[in-house]
Amino acid sequence: MENIFYLRLKALTHESGNSFNQIERELGYTRNALANYKNGGVPSGIRLMELANYFKVLPDYLIGKVPFENVESIENTFVSLTNKQKIEMYLLCQKWILSRIKED
Repeated sequence: MENIFYLRLKALTHESGNSFNQIERELGYTRNALANYKNGGVPSGIRLMELANYFKVLPDYLIGKVPFENVESIENTFVSLTNKQKIEMYLLCQKWILSRIKED
């Protein structure tokens, strides 16, 4: 079964118009280094950072901890909201923050 890291790596590679082999050459990786993640392998911290920098995404996105690629995508989403939706988002965030403060 393909893991979230591999699925996102494959999608970003496709979006870039490059192949795994081309990216491996550019980053100085051994041949098939990226394809080897298909079976559930996890990259080292250094490799995770290198790949995140290469694709200009958050490392947390690559490993499935966040659903968005980068901060700009969050900002773009917020900008596209109506004023009413922005107010609802603000109130939701405020409520969430207050609940966290009460827990501490």
